[in-house]
Amino acid sequence: MLRTLDIVLIVIMTAAATVTYTIKHKAENKLEEVRRLDAAIKLEEDTIDLLKADWALSTQPNRLERLVTVFAADLQLAPTPSTQLARPEELPMLRADLPPSEEDKKARDQAADNIAAVIEADNIATGSVAR
Repeated sequence: MLRTLDIVLIVIMTAAATVTYTIKHKAENKLEEVRRLDAAIKLEEDTIDLLKADWALSTQPNRLERLVTVFAADLQLAPTPSTQLARPEELPMLRADLPPSEEDKKARDQAADNIAAVIEADNIATGSVAR
């Protein structure tokens, strides 16, 4: 009896050790994946910071002013007069908001007639397919 109990306990202890090792191994793999993702996120954040710094340097007013003076002959830039600026309510309506014109109505009617003709032609009984 004692030997049977010892063998059962050894088997249970071995199974528990195996399960514990498996869980530990999976946890270490997940931790490594988290570290790898953290490193990738850090790299992306550093890249974003570098790009923001590059943008800040590229859009400095002094630098842009120097570029304008250097390339003034090639670009032929001129200041925008204040009379060319408009508020949103001063802009014309969107094309979708405009009422349809007579040409649009005629084109739509013609398209409807063409569709009706196609439907009529499609209703021909051929005898090969039961409808």
